[in-house]
Amino acid sequence: MLTENSSEHIQSIIKSLPETPGVYQYYDKENTLLYVGKAKNLKKRVSSYFNKEHLSARLRILVKKINDIKTIKVNTELDALLLENNLIKNLKPRYNVMLRDDKTYPWIAIKKERFPRLFYTRQSKRNDLEYYGPYASVQIMHALLDLIYQLFPLRNCTYDLSDTNIKKKKFRACLEFHIGKCKAPCEDKQSVEEYDDNIKQIRQIIKGDFQFAVRDMKKQMNLFSEKMQFEEAELLKRKVDLLERYQSKSTIVHPSITDTDVFAIVSEEKASYVSYFKVMNGTIIQAQTIELKKHLEESDEEMLVFAMNEIRLRFNSQSKEILLPFEPEFIFPDVKYVVPKIGDKKNLLDLCFRNAKEHKREREKQIALTDPERHTARIMQQMMKDLRMKEEPRRIEGFDNSNIQGEFAVSAMPVFIDGKPAKKEYRHFNIKTVVGPDDFATMEEVILRRYTRVLEEKLPIPQLIVIDGGKGQLSAAINSLEKLGLMGKVTIIGIAKRLEEIYFPGDSIPLYLDKRSETLKVIQQIRDEAHRFGITHHRSKRSRETFKSELSEIKGISEITAQKLLTEFKSVKQIKETPLEELTKAIGPAKAKLVWEFFRKN
Repeated sequence: MLTENSSEHIQSIIKSLPETPGVYQYYDKENTLLYVGKAKNLKKRVSSYFNKEHLSARLRILVKKINDIKTIKVNTELDALLLENNLIKNLKPRYNVMLRDDKTYPWIAIKKERFPRLFYTRQSKRNDLEYYGPYASVQIMHALLDLIYQLFPLRNCTYDLSDTNIKKKKFRACLEFHIGKCKAPCEDKQSVEEYDDNIKQIRQIIKGDFQFAVRDMKKQMNLFSEKMQFEEAELLKRKVDLLERYQSKSTIVHPSITDTDVFAIVSEEKASYVSYFKVMNGTIIQAQTIELKKHLEESDEEMLVFAMNEIRLRFNSQSKEILLPFEPEFIFPDVKYVVPKIGDKKNLLDLCFRNAKEHKREREKQIALTDPERHTARIMQQMMKDLRMKEEPRRIEGFDNSNIQGEFAVSAMPVFIDGKPAKKEYRHFNIKTVVGPDDFATMEEVILRRYTRVLEEKLPIPQLIVIDGGKGQLSAAINSLEKLGLMGKVTIIGIAKRLEEIYFPGDSIPLYLDKRSETLKVIQQIRDEAHRFGITHHRSKRSRETFKSELSEIKGISEITAQKLLTEFKSVKQIKETPLEELTKAIGPAKAKLVWEFFRKN
């Protein structure tokens, strides 16, 4: 059933849509393209936008703006994916997933000519070049090129080495020939067949198929040995050793894993990061991570399929096997999905996943430096999601108790605003009603006192309260909030120190957050601040009380006088060392004489 706010025009379009694969386009009143999407079933997919209430505000806004729908029917779901990809790149609709890619990656190119040249380029548009790549790391690409130049003598001149020009002896061998880096095909010192055979081996090495090149070189080496051409055989042996050493350094899994694509995804509220490995003979020969900006409620599956299509097109991948963290519904023709659970393939997928997470962390660090407001908003959104909150925890108050066998009991309350300490807002509490070491009763008193004052003085109510302790301390705090009618209006959690369990009201099973989770880091920081601030106040109070008790042993010296002396001279030791004249200035001659004589006798 379509919602009432969808126009008759939209309803009539949806009713007439076919149940076939295709691409749909949404337009607003000004005929501006808003969104492009693909569908396995156009009718079901398009109608889903209008027959339910969406959680995402951005998606609700999009649906309200839709004034017209245009569709393109295609034969298969793959055709729909390819068409969607091209339309998004060319038309850049406002509400679509956008690929954040501000780099021009390098490629290795082979010129389509007689005696082909090999070089790297950042342009991938020319028809006269064979392209291999792109390479996310320039260092890896140069290392591969250096290996090829060590293995094969290649020309780097731009001469037109046609058969006619060579026969006319138009060219002379250059320095590259004399230092052994080129065999001078310009002077007909190297045949086209020999040169092309080298290029054939180079193509295999670039593709990661070292075994083909090694096998071919060993075959030639044996032929040279049989003909007693030992210098040539020794040269080939060195090349084989060089190739095998290079491969052993880059092999990270079993060599049987060959011609395989690996994808892993890490997502947050507004972006997804997809990492890609191309594996040949157990070697990662290409790697890249891309960032996709979300605009609507895109799932991990949608983001992963979009990225897989984009990357496989970019790298011209024809791999028949793809390793994935989960199996998407979308099927690429003639491709086998593998979701590994153990073994080398699982290790490879885990490595790809760590690569995506590391890219995400690096991106977050950049945002924290260049756009702190966006960084804060992202953390607040993540905390709200992780802690099952209805609003962002912009203000957080934490509580921790300190005492020694019930003596000098205090409680500390740090305050975090937008995920950062607001030290001017910190408060500490001297316990008034609890006798003895009763941590639960202490927590109940402190929470009651704090939020009674908050309500009476109309102070800001926090979105989140963090209790340092497990279920017992949390229950005590809840008792006070219930008395004040605040339960349900503020989120409260407890954090237990041993395993960093997060406890929620009424739930006996704790939440375990990832140890590297930003939500857990903020909660831990609040807990640690509460502990630090509480211990500092506890020591100060214990020290003052101890000093007071020592001064109170002096007959004729009241608690008020003792406090006055401590305020003036800071410590009992300093009071002991103070001359009588200065004591007299502070508390008068009679009391000063009592203090001075007491410490002289003792």
